[in-house]
Order: sequence, then C-alpha cells, then structure tokens
Amino acid sequence: MNTKYEECLKMLQECLEACNTCFDACLKEENVKMMAECIRLDRECADVCAFAVQVITRNSPFTNQIIDLCADICERCAQECTKHEHEHCKRCAEACRKCAEACREVAA
Repeated sequence: MNTKYEECLKMLQECLEACNTCFDACLKEENVKMMAECIRLDRECADVCAFAVQVITRNSPFTNQIIDLCADICERCAQECTKHEHEHCKRCAEACRKCAEACREVAA
C-alpha cells in the first residue's frame, strides 16, 4: 500500500468511530426524530469511511474517486452535526472535518 495514504487511513478510522459513537448516542437522545438526519448521515459517513479503508488497502484503481466522495459525505455529516449542541455531535463534526481534509489532500 502506498504510504501517502497513512494519515488518511488514520483519519478514516477516527471518523468511522466518531460517527458510530454519534449514531449510537443520537438514538438515545430524548427527541430522536429531531436527530433523524444526523443519524442517517452518521451511518452514511461511517459506511463510506469503512469502504474507503477497503479501497485504499487493496489499491483500487478507483481510490481517488471514492475518497473524494468520502470527503463530500464527511463534510455533509459535519454540517449536520454542527446543528446540534450534543458533545458527541461536536466530536463527530470535528472528526468528519479532519477526515474530509485528509481525503481531499491525497485525492488531489
């Protein structure tokens, strides 16, 4: 595997974990309906991050396109999470922003 992806892989894993944590915590919030979009984007983001890890580690010819899409989804998830005051949402938004940045760097 190309070493240029090392930092990106780290950020993908951290983002995946933050999204899964946020997803689980959102489901436990009092007003779950208000958190529906956050929950949906947490799932989308965690799934695309996991897929991006697979793509990078198997040296897929589609790596740049997939991590570029991953960055888009991470940015959308971060935007949604910043709408909420929950600590898990704030941590998730930060992880998503860092991941999007790392993905954009290596996809460029």
